[in-house]
Parts: sequence; C-alpha cells; structure tokens
Amino acid sequence: MRAYVLTRYGGADAMELREVPEPVPGDGQVLIRVRAAGLNPVDYKIRQGQLRPITRLRLPIVAGSELSGVVEGLGDGVSGFAVGDRVFARVDKRRLGAYAPLAVVDQSYVANMPRALGFADAAGLPLAGLTALQALRDELNVTPGNRVFISGGAGGVGTLAIQIASHLGAAVATTASPRGEELVRSLGADTVIDYREQRFADVLRDYDAAFDLTGGRDLTDCFAILKPGATTVSIAGVPEPTTARVDLDAGPLLTAALWAASAKIRRRARRHGVRYRYLFMHPSGPDLAELARLVDAGKLRTVTDRVFPFDDIAEAFAHLERGHAKGKVIVQW
Repeated sequence: MRAYVLTRYGGADAMELREVPEPVPGDGQVLIRVRAAGLNPVDYKIRQGQLRPITRLRLPIVAGSELSGVVEGLGDGVSGFAVGDRVFARVDKRRLGAYAPLAVVDQSYVANMPRALGFADAAGLPLAGLTALQALRDELNVTPGNRVFISGGAGGVGTLAIQIASHLGAAVATTASPRGEELVRSLGADTVIDYREQRFADVLRDYDAAFDLTGGRDLTDCFAILKPGATTVSIAGVPEPTTARVDLDAGPLLTAALWAASAKIRRRARRHGVRYRYLFMHPSGPDLAELARLVDAGKLRTVTDRVFPFDDIAEAFAHLERGHAKGKVIVQW
C-alpha cells in the first residue's frame, strides 16, 4: 500500500509517499480502512526532530496521528467493535500510522464516530479534541462561572477548546485576527482580542485559568492575567517534570532534564503566584466517545479549514505550516 512515510528527521522532504507492507492486527488491535486523516503541528514537529528527546521512533515509520475510517478486521480479544463500524482514533504516539490506507490501532484508543459527522470532519477531531478536553476538564478543572483565557482560538485546538470551555460553563476570552473573530464568536467566545493590535495582558485581569496554544510571549502574558494560585496549561511552551512523570511515564533522567529545561518558565510563573503545566494529551477511546456524544448532542462542532486528496499530502502540510489555517487541515482517500 502507498503511505506517507517519515524517513529521517528534517525538512519537508523528510516525509515521502512510498510503498509499505499492509499492517496486520495483533491482540487487542483494530484494523481500520482509513478514509481521512488529520494534519497537526505535532506531525511536523516530529518530522523536524523536536520531539526526539521525548518520543523515540524507529525510522522509517508511517506518519500520522489521527484518523477516521471503517473497521476492516479485528485482532484476538477485541470487543465492542465489529467489521463495518465507522470509527475514529488518536493513534499510539510510538506507532503513528494514520497516513496510510490501512492502520492498526489499539482498541482502547478507538471509538465510534459521531453519527452527525462525515469522515473528513471526524478525522480532525481526535487529537485536538482530546487535547482540549483533557486540558480544560482534567488539568484546569473548569467549572461553571469560571473565566478562561484561550490563546489562538481560531486554530484546530482553539476552535474546540472554546466550545468545550463554554460547555463546561465558563466565560471565554481568546485572541484572533479580524478574519477569525466572527468564527470564534460563533463558537462561544465572549471576549475577542485582536492580537495584531493589542496585547491581551493589557486588558484582561483575574482570570481563573489559561490555556496557551501559541507559546512565546503569549505564554508568559498568561501568567500576568491569572488570579493567584491559578494554572496555565500550555501545549506550545516547554515540557516540565509533570509532563515526564504523568504524560510520558518517563524515568528520572528525562524528568531531571525537563526540570532543568523548564526552570526559567516555571520561575516566571512562580513570580506571578501561578502554576505552569505543559500537557501531552493521552489517547483515550472513552474520551473520544465523550467528544462524539457532545457532537451528536449539538454541543460541539468541528471546524475544517481545507480537505486535500491524500496524494496531495505534501501540499497539505505546506498549507498547515504557513500557519493561517482556521480549523483543521485534512487529507482523504
């Protein structure tokens, strides 16, 4: 079969279309006929080698982190799925494999697709949706009446995070360009700040939580707008010791390395009297099922920027890396 393969670490030419053997499901695995797959910043960060100290991959490897499709086969011990089911998944971080016509995924990472979505829209939900849900529900403990700031609200994670925070009962502030303002307001943002014209730290105060999706100065500005004792969760900053222990199940060496690498940003957070947490989401079939329930209940809608044919996946990545996508970039077969 023809798949998009990470052959080495580097630039865009480090991934290429090539023939690879078809996968066979092992014990507890689901074989999925992939109909669509989402593109994410983490995919090109893996290609660039940014995650090498954290995630060890055996190259060459079929790339891709999330998919939707139809169950084609079942390994021994699989229950809850049948051939022909429409499913979606965030694949194993160590196996990848979404950018291929067939993929094998552990059954614990798979869920039935929302009935309301087609394959293209469903393929863009797992990684961003799980990230937003786990950050807001589990790490920030958002409850009704909270005020939550989300940077970069018009992106793939941001469009879902705004809706999930609103569903949890929070008032949401976000940043967006004038082109993205109408979108984020339609998703539930109460306050929208044009990041081209104004720093959000100049106008926001006493927020209960912050979800940083953009990093850089935005991350440190998040500390300044929070109430004492509040938390900023980031997916664009520097991993820290909790990342190693909780998200990566790493040993003392990586924990110590991330303690040193994150020392500066953690000190800045402490000076503001707040907490800093870097999150690597974890694949979860039950959490995907919760996202599907929200979609089918009309509480959550996906935002798809563009859909490319799979053969044009290199062009799709170029579009994603230009940084102007509103919502998710998808490839489909």
